[in-house]
Amino acid sequence: MAAGADPRASTLRKVILPFTIDARDGRARTGRLETPHGTVRTPAFMPVGTLGAVKGVSPSALREVGTSIQLCNLYHLAVRPGIDVVEALGGLHAFTGWSGPILTDSGGFQVFSLARLAAVDDDGVSFRNHVDGDPMRLTPESVVSFQERIGADIGMVLDECPPWPAERGRVAVAVRRTTAWAERSREAWSGEATALFGIVQGGIFDDLRLAAVRDLSALDLAGYAIGGVSVGEPESERRRVVEVTAPALPEAKPRYLMGVGTPADIAHAVVQGVDLFDCVLPSRNGRHGVLWERDGELRIKNARYRDDPTPLLCGVSRAFLHHLFRCGEVTAGVLATLHNLSFYLDFMRDLGEAIASGSLVDWLAACPVARLDRGPPG
Repeated sequence: MAAGADPRASTLRKVILPFTIDARDGRARTGRLETPHGTVRTPAFMPVGTLGAVKGVSPSALREVGTSIQLCNLYHLAVRPGIDVVEALGGLHAFTGWSGPILTDSGGFQVFSLARLAAVDDDGVSFRNHVDGDPMRLTPESVVSFQERIGADIGMVLDECPPWPAERGRVAVAVRRTTAWAERSREAWSGEATALFGIVQGGIFDDLRLAAVRDLSALDLAGYAIGGVSVGEPESERRRVVEVTAPALPEAKPRYLMGVGTPADIAHAVVQGVDLFDCVLPSRNGRHGVLWERDGELRIKNARYRDDPTPLLCGVSRAFLHHLFRCGEVTAGVLATLHNLSFYLDFMRDLGEAIASGSLVDWLAACPVARLDRGPPG
């Protein structure tokens, strides 16, 4: 063995998730991620189907708006209907009716979002689940097993997501645990179908982030995510974390920014070399009547849209969608979600085309919703 080589190297390689970088413009890049259920062209946005479905949107509608990969949440599926049920019904693809690639989160975010119901120790996380309070235990090994049993194309390691603000010592403990859990996940991983991604924690502390990148990179996982952002920190801190962390991640592996965000935040991260994104904003904001268009946000409930015939990406006019929201019609939220998902997916495709043509800087400058200096929503 060569001097300085990792003594575990001979046992590290299991599932390889083919990832080809096709074009670059600065740090930004386009690529192709090959999964057992299809090719994902990056940069790509993953609609969030927490329980297996994006709220109000059928699998066929997801396909029609151009979705290539969907995110589902392992914690929620483990609570209801249960991993045994999903496995017995043929796995997550058969259960949900979505035939394309699926990435499953590990439940680590619930350590943050359900902190009042969770107790973390070095071995794993104990929950009183949010539905009926029954006890539930997640460990790195059980999370990997669950994701493999239900047939996720990409599975995330269990991680500890500290809140913001958190003292350095608290964040350092979370980084240590997350790295140790990634090592245990790597050992538990069968490598037969589900590709495993590591998650970089570290809060707003650059040295902790970079140490996590170094230690996780040594595990030679299929891809790497930036976690622990969009948890309440200021936009300036979130963007700085991305600027520090993304370029340090392994160049040849897909890079995933978890839970972010607005079109401007996505554009910022793409410029830093990030490939994959997820966020609930297109569906959540859509259900509340907030739509995205090239010029920015549009609040469709406002009276100004009552007589506006301008067509939306969901196939109806602004006036009609305004009418549905004002009448409390449930279809309003569905159509608004479809509009937002269409916008996001078109936005990602346009970003990729701008990168491929070497015109990313000019394209960003000409797209108001993508401008990196754009202020908070109006």
